[in-house]
Amino acid sequence: MARNKLADLNNHLFAQLERLGEEDLTVEDIHKEVSRGKAISHLASTVIKNAKMQIEAMRLVAHGEYTVNELPELIGMHPRQKPESLH
Repeated sequence: MARNKLADLNNHLFAQLERLGEEDLTVEDIHKEVSRGKAISHLASTVIKNAKMQIEAMRLVAHGEYTVNELPELIGMHPRQKPESLH
């Protein structure tokens, strides 16, 4: 399983931006890169929303509003497991 970080997402987004800026692209290449860029942007938005949700869950635990045991396994925190930033 991949262990990508948000910094990796930034790298992918900027790499796509650079590809779109290449001056020697054909019209067909531009259409492909625009399509790829839209897909990357959509996925990036989903990744960012997920990261925000995980950060919010960690904040709730850190402020004592919930215990880790009360959080759903969907966010990747199982009973007795602390958020990484709280270790």
